[in-house]
Amino acid sequence: MFGFTALELARIQFGFTISFHIIFPAITIGLAAYLAVLEGCWLRTQRPVYRDLYHFWSKIFAVNFGMGVVSGLVMAYQFGTNWSFFSEFAGSITGPLLTYEVLTAFFLEAGFLGVMLFGWNRVGPGLHFFATVMVALGTLISATWILASNSWMQTPQGYEIINGRVVPTDWFQVIFNPSFPYRLVHMSVAAFLATALFVGASAAWHLLRGRDNPAIRKMLSMAMWMLLIVAPIQAVIGDMHGINTLKHQPAKIAAMEGHWESHGDQGFPLLVFGLPDMEREETRFAVGIPRWAA
Repeated sequence: MFGFTALELARIQFGFTISFHIIFPAITIGLAAYLAVLEGCWLRTQRPVYRDLYHFWSKIFAVNFGMGVVSGLVMAYQFGTNWSFFSEFAGSITGPLLTYEVLTAFFLEAGFLGVMLFGWNRVGPGLHFFATVMVALGTLISATWILASNSWMQTPQGYEIINGRVVPTDWFQVIFNPSFPYRLVHMSVAAFLATALFVGASAAWHLLRGRDNPAIRKMLSMAMWMLLIVAPIQAVIGDMHGINTLKHQPAKIAAMEGHWESHGDQGFPLLVFGLPDMEREETRFAVGIPRWAA
């Protein structure tokens, strides 16, 4: 089709799906925590601004949550269609991890989501706040299982290959593989960072159009404070994650940085620009800073 092989089409389809899907879980994780903070502030201060912001963002959260579920189901089916050999080969590990995510996180979120969205005037404030916190907790548990599965694909351990299939031998090692802590924290902080930018941009958009009120100003203030806190943390975590990847997957780091050959003990130039040429196996028009990469 259009000159592409089946493998290339599978990659394009999966890349298209996951590039949209990742947006929704990231914003879902951040908004769920943001809603829990808003309701907690409202219960503590009884200031209407927090309640108004909660009702505003809960609607956006509901749509975002639904889109994340729908796009995630499509991606899950693609594991079996686009990558059927991998599913047959490693399904004994990836399958249970996805099942644990459904049984623990998704059921927890689904169980309290209705109370959170429709129970404001139907249950007590304490129970409603508890439901919001449980939904926020469920999003983080979901990220934990998904990142455990993804991390195992990158740095696998705790398994044997028997008759051409992966067989788990130690689930503790499978879950807590070498890259799992870095990927989990990196993704979770990224969700908070992305949501802070999302909320801040929304507030700025309203202010630019003259809609200046206490709720908009509070929304912008909370977003900017969150950015101030999590952005430096993310930079440190990203560096730690990169060092971990360099230790366990040096070829991946070389590919990310546009290097085709090892330089031994000598420092690598840090390429700030270049066009990779797959046929010639070189980065053309490379602009690099000597010895800035280890």
